[in-house]
Amino acid sequence: MITNQINGRQQQILDRMALDGEIRIAELKEMFDVTEMTIRRDIEKLETMGLLRRTFGGAILIGKDIALQDRTGVMMEEKMRMGLRAAQLIEAGESIFLDGGSTTLQVARYLTPAMPITVVTNALNIAVELQGKQITTIVVGGMLLDKTSTLVGPVASVALAKMAFDRVFIGTTGFTTKHGFSNSNMHEAEIKRLVIEQASEVNVMMDHTKYGVRDLFSFADISAVHRIISDNPPQGELLTIVEEASVEMLVCS
Repeated sequence: MITNQINGRQQQILDRMALDGEIRIAELKEMFDVTEMTIRRDIEKLETMGLLRRTFGGAILIGKDIALQDRTGVMMEEKMRMGLRAAQLIEAGESIFLDGGSTTLQVARYLTPAMPITVVTNALNIAVELQGKQITTIVVGGMLLDKTSTLVGPVASVALAKMAFDRVFIGTTGFTTKHGFSNSNMHEAEIKRLVIEQASEVNVMMDHTKYGVRDLFSFADISAVHRIISDNPPQGELLTIVEEASVEMLVCS
């Protein structure tokens, strides 16, 4: 507990976020019976200290390359809905790519067993999920990132550069008007950038907490994407650029 730097309410905010991974301003306002401005000041202070990151309407815990097991339970109902809807887009005979992440994992879980498709992935958790489903699965090799269970680097890039995909489903840790879609890890960002180039259709999967968030490595701007799959639509400038780029917004609420 950082009692010499933060007050009791701010510590309680951190304690709550340690359980859920995220928090909404409206929830905190009701919890502490204080004004929205007070909560926003608390969040701003905690963000300045590097303990959390503000999002649209709330905040999420800071964590570059957050371990996959730590992300899996966050926003689970929303991720399940997104995964189901994404899986319903896939047609027989297609070749698809799923990158690593707790949201794209849900796509694999909702694929019908023995479906006549080919799934390419650089994620060990997705390969394990598909094992036993009688779906043709190709796992690209590469350097293992322990926290995300993904295979990246030159070996993975060389393999993926020789493939062509009907659809790709990739995650992102941030989406802003100026920086586009971004990721905190340069190796994963490079894989995302590469599969986008190899794809006929690009689907970016993200929940609402990624709106307005910018991470270090940008891997695509809005013009490179065909569809965004999310639990809620963006607002303001983000919604404007999505509409101007004629990107489909698939909301799974």
